[in-house]
Amino acid sequence: MSKGSVVLAYSGGLDTSCILLWLKEQGYEVIAYLANIGQDEDFDAARKKAETLGAKKVFIEDLRSEFVQEFIWPAVQANAVYEDRYLLGTSIARPCIARRQVQIAQREGAQYVSHGATGKGNDQVRFELTCYALYPQILAPWRIPEFYNRFRGRTDLMEYAENHAPPDLYQMTKNPEDSPSEPDLLEIHFTRGVPVKVTHVKEGTCKETPLEIFCYLNEIGGKHGVGRIDIVENRFIGMKSRGIYETPGGTILLHAHLDIETFTMDREVRKIKQSLGIKFSELIYNGFWYSPECEFVRHCIDKSQENVEGRVQLSVFKGQVYILGRESPKSLYNEELVSMDVQGDYDPCDASGFIRINAVRLREHNRLQGAAQKKL
Repeated sequence: MSKGSVVLAYSGGLDTSCILLWLKEQGYEVIAYLANIGQDEDFDAARKKAETLGAKKVFIEDLRSEFVQEFIWPAVQANAVYEDRYLLGTSIARPCIARRQVQIAQREGAQYVSHGATGKGNDQVRFELTCYALYPQILAPWRIPEFYNRFRGRTDLMEYAENHAPPDLYQMTKNPEDSPSEPDLLEIHFTRGVPVKVTHVKEGTCKETPLEIFCYLNEIGGKHGVGRIDIVENRFIGMKSRGIYETPGGTILLHAHLDIETFTMDREVRKIKQSLGIKFSELIYNGFWYSPECEFVRHCIDKSQENVEGRVQLSVFKGQVYILGRESPKSLYNEELVSMDVQGDYDPCDASGFIRINAVRLREHNRLQGAAQKKL
């Protein structure tokens, strides 16, 4: 007798293929769901594999446009980086993937959703927090004793993995040493902190839709080896892990957005916005995209981007992004005001009082330190 139907977030890889078979053995009807978020994947082969393994239905969903517009663009506005280096490409994809998984489950009348994330990783949290926010019943095989006692983790499957290992760890980016000997010059236009147009200065190529922009920047960044990192990160569940990531398009956008944002945003607003960006990054990493606090932070960050408008010219070359210039109708940079040759609307004498007021606490600190030393 069937235990009900389950929508499995299926990748076509080792873990989810084993899980699909195991769920069938346990008496579930399995609906396999593959999300296309831009990865290099043979979806026809994955469909055939899922059908061969016994999936009742297979859904392959193209989520690329909504992923860019609804998830990546807010991360660009926030300059979202986890622990100063990780651009959250994997983390931010999970709520997008899980949201569609829940929609399929509701449409198909499935009783459960399931995933292949292991019991020690972050993805189990990301998938399930999204699913619990939108759909109540979840099967997590890597935390079910009948499953993990049978497989004992990925060690039991290592021989398979070794025989099917990819020839090169990096799939999107070239080794910077092997990248072109000529840079690519780009102009990126922003409105409200979101890229709206990318132009190749020399070739004249122009991209204007969100998906085209992001794919093109991935292409340019990838051929120059931009966006590779090898880090040790702090997982939400409390352990450190090694992560190797490549985010070529995201890295280019981070450099460009930081530049135009600094050019157009008030100093004190930006300080607050920076702290919100750190919080936003943590919420994404830990799986809280659908939390009230993340919604609040997103609204605040979006508000901060009202004047982040203009264009940035940059060079992409040998693993690096070099900012060459920027222009904005809402620039807060006043060349005459900061010039050493033109006084402008500024009286240098005013600096004396400003400096003395700011020195008050320093003098008091020094007085206190001196008093403490005398007691010794």
